[in-house]
Amino acid sequence: MSIKKILIIRFSSIGDIVLTTPVIRNLKTQLDDAEVHFCTKKAFHSLLVANPYIDKIHLLDDDLSALIQQLRQEDFDYVVDLHNNLRTRIIKARLKTDGRAFNKLNLEKWLMVNLKINKLPNRHIVDRYMDTVAPLGIKMDNLGLDYFIPDDENVSLSRLPDAFRREYVAFAIGAQHATKRLPLNRLIELCDKINKPIILLGGKEDAETGDQIVKFFGRNEQSQPFEEGLLELNKKTIIYNACGKFSINESASLVKQARYVFSHDTGLMHIAAAFKKEIFSIWGNTIPLFGMYPYRTRFTVFENNRINCRPCSKIGYNKCPKGHFKCMNEVTFDFYLP
Repeated sequence: MSIKKILIIRFSSIGDIVLTTPVIRNLKTQLDDAEVHFCTKKAFHSLLVANPYIDKIHLLDDDLSALIQQLRQEDFDYVVDLHNNLRTRIIKARLKTDGRAFNKLNLEKWLMVNLKINKLPNRHIVDRYMDTVAPLGIKMDNLGLDYFIPDDENVSLSRLPDAFRREYVAFAIGAQHATKRLPLNRLIELCDKINKPIILLGGKEDAETGDQIVKFFGRNEQSQPFEEGLLELNKKTIIYNACGKFSINESASLVKQARYVFSHDTGLMHIAAAFKKEIFSIWGNTIPLFGMYPYRTRFTVFENNRINCRPCSKIGYNKCPKGHFKCMNEVTFDFYLP
């Protein structure tokens, strides 16, 4: 049967959706006259709206039955399920269409989290996503990830304070779970070591933390007597808190224009990889061995391998289950920025 119309499903979240982009691109460029559709949650529409390899986007907005009805009218030839949860399995069953589902390796992850037995394959999740389209003869083109910013969401450097228009480091300080984020004192320590103009990126929920970092490095009338000493010590860290001030696409634009990118295990890290940025990735309760480290770009990993409680979860917690949070409190920042 000739495959012409394909549905890709990935409901969430930012990083996971960005990691699907090689599948989208390779389907569109390697199949003759392919029509590629993508199904995701309404909240993530902006991540895909400018992707030229997608012909149509379908959005889930609470009503699964309505979505299935919409999808059935499309008469797909093949379904690529890159989420593989109950809802996506229901969709695939109702569509009665041939396809493949992504292997989430739940057993292997359980063994690693609970028994510290490593049966995980030494493969990035992107390459495992590609297994779902291998039956169609699709092969990886090795071009990495994609991220396309709508023209009206590209951020001009003229919108930034003067000190950040020449060169800056982007630091994505947010993450969905607290155990994937550095505590405030360690964020400050890392910013001090970066020793360059830094733009903090994150959502509105990260703005307060950003403000505290700005306050620590702030220079005002009271600090004037210390300015000369700071110059003698070659202290160049200045902070612009952009958390909550920009959309996800605008934040991506700031990442694209950054000299370096520091990030927790979160979506902006994968967006940075799409732009081939040099990335310094910070890992707490999760581990790169899960296969979601920066893809096809230069990167450095900061993680504490001296403790035996990592990983304590494949996702994260609101607080450290052990109470000591050594994965973040004792991680070493070993790097040099020219």
